[in-house]
Amino acid sequence: MPVQRTELEARERAILAPYAQNSESTRGRICDEEPPTWRTQFQRDRDRVIHSRAFRRLEYKTQVFLNGTGDHLRTRLTHTMEVAAISRNIARALRLNEDLSETIALAHDLGHSPFGHNGEHALDRLMKDHGGFEHNRQSLRIVEHLEQKYPRFSGLNLTWEVREGLAKHAAPPPAPGTLSPQQFRQTSAEAQIANLADEIAYYSHDLDDGLDCGLLEERKLLNEVEVWATAARAVKRQFGALPDESRRYYTIRQIIDDQVTDVVSTTEKGLTASKVACADDVRNCRTALVRYSPVRKKLNLELRRYLYQNLYYNPVVHEPNQRAVRMLRELFQFLLEHPEEVGGQARRRAQADGWHRALCDYISGMTDRYCIQEHQRLLHRTS
Repeated sequence: MPVQRTELEARERAILAPYAQNSESTRGRICDEEPPTWRTQFQRDRDRVIHSRAFRRLEYKTQVFLNGTGDHLRTRLTHTMEVAAISRNIARALRLNEDLSETIALAHDLGHSPFGHNGEHALDRLMKDHGGFEHNRQSLRIVEHLEQKYPRFSGLNLTWEVREGLAKHAAPPPAPGTLSPQQFRQTSAEAQIANLADEIAYYSHDLDDGLDCGLLEERKLLNEVEVWATAARAVKRQFGALPDESRRYYTIRQIIDDQVTDVVSTTEKGLTASKVACADDVRNCRTALVRYSPVRKKLNLELRRYLYQNLYYNPVVHEPNQRAVRMLRELFQFLLEHPEEVGGQARRRAQADGWHRALCDYISGMTDRYCIQEHQRLLHRTS
């Protein structure tokens, strides 16, 4: 007989830690629905995210290098999948809800603009008198309003626990059926995992991409970045001399393993010391319980500074991104003055949300290549 939702929920009760967020204890959805038959509530959410149009567009959005720069360089989609995999591993090790952590990870960048963080900052400046722009808030806006595929509601109608995780540092959304949001200090442990897995993925894999395109050098990393040097020594002890590609791969893998091991060990001690007994106890803690050790956090700050100095602001990366962002700004200004060039859905949304917000939704949803194509089509030139 096929496994039904009730059996999956019973497995969660039997296996997960008492402070995990069980799917049967969800605070629910904005629009009430019949529960799924063969999936838990969070598994339904995961599938809705994967089948969304916003998720598919991540394939053509910049991670660090402008989309299309190289076939092996990461895009926003491959980054998202890597974050989801790390999230599941950490959640499983801590007996937390893998499905919830994975779903938050898969949805966390749905609201990212074209051209990475440079595009995000540009849109925020363009919207400074109209509520600003921040990709976490935009991810929430997409899953709550902008996706339009279901007959009974706008958005994806995800559970409160997933939307709580997407809100990140902002106040959590109101729980369905309540008049005001509950005031928690933190998010669930599963949401904290997705947040930290994002950091683990992008720093380690940005190292990989930087080496792949020749902007970073192993020799300099060995001398200047302790995270790399420690991992490289461990790989050499275990395998001896390796070919270049294999050595780099195993060093990056060792870095990720070291990060995950540190997070699992540190978090396990914190959970035990805090004496949390349920998921809301985690939310009411004064500080996040999913975290690095102080030593690892310091090492990661060193890595972060190195990447900013040697990769993110390297002219090979920075200048094409800046040219692309200039296109985004020019396209935004043009469309402000020519609303007839925007699709009917955005124009209808402007009646409720104002033209600036509707246009921000429209442009932030663009892929890199579509933004460039629209700039060329409408302004008849390239930058």
